[in-house]
Amino acid sequence: MTTIDPQTGYASVNGLDMYYEVHGSGRPLVLLHGALSTTSVDFGAVLPSLAKSRQVIAVEQQAHGHTADIDRPLTTKAMAADTAALLRQLGIEQADLFGYSMGSAIALQIAVDHPELVRKLAVASFAHTLDGLHPGLLDGLEQLTPEALAGTPFEEAYAREAPNPADWPTLVAKVKVLNSQLSEWPAEIIRSIKAPVLIIIGDSDIVRPEHAVEIFRLLGGGVIGDLVGLPRSWLAVLPGTTHITLVHRGDWLSSMIGEFLDAPVPGP
Repeated sequence: MTTIDPQTGYASVNGLDMYYEVHGSGRPLVLLHGALSTTSVDFGAVLPSLAKSRQVIAVEQQAHGHTADIDRPLTTKAMAADTAALLRQLGIEQADLFGYSMGSAIALQIAVDHPELVRKLAVASFAHTLDGLHPGLLDGLEQLTPEALAGTPFEEAYAREAPNPADWPTLVAKVKVLNSQLSEWPAEIIRSIKAPVLIIIGDSDIVRPEHAVEIFRLLGGGVIGDLVGLPRSWLAVLPGTTHITLVHRGDWLSSMIGEFLDAPVPGP
């Protein structure tokens, strides 16, 4: 997944030494990975293409990848604050964001709490309410164990990249607590987001297709574009795609995200 000579480093934010990578040059695009995962696992298929025409900043959240854990629960709001603080340390005044799964919730929270930092927003597998997820999903996640994840790309990447590989069971336990306390955003909060949003799901994702359409409508979608013009926000449903395989659709994602980010920002 590596591009030519990425810059890597750690930013000291909110008691955390937060790892980041910078690939390419141009307008900044921040990549936000999913729970239990890393930059290499989630964005290996798409990062090289995206970095050809923009500056891609991939960050790894508390207890994930190269970023060591601290004595603090995992929460969407804290991870959003960490990411915003990192961007300010890097001198990034405004950026595009692409978040996947947990990263999509972090991206949305940044847009809510730090709107001045966000130019455009792409969120993959995002649900703004718990009923947007397929029934039974959260019950299944409650049964998650380190043993069940043995040999998966997530466990292998953690063993390879984490400063303290023995902390894997602690991360799994913290993610289970995070999943039991998932954030929800009322419809009026979604409507209030000023940045254009690209909503992406797989057609067999953990997010119900109807819910993705609901979010699209809250953001001004669901209109006859030939009569009134395209809305500020876009919707993409990837065929034959599950939650896990969504980020492997590198060609589709880089094409869709690239076109969305390159399109002119509509007026108010």
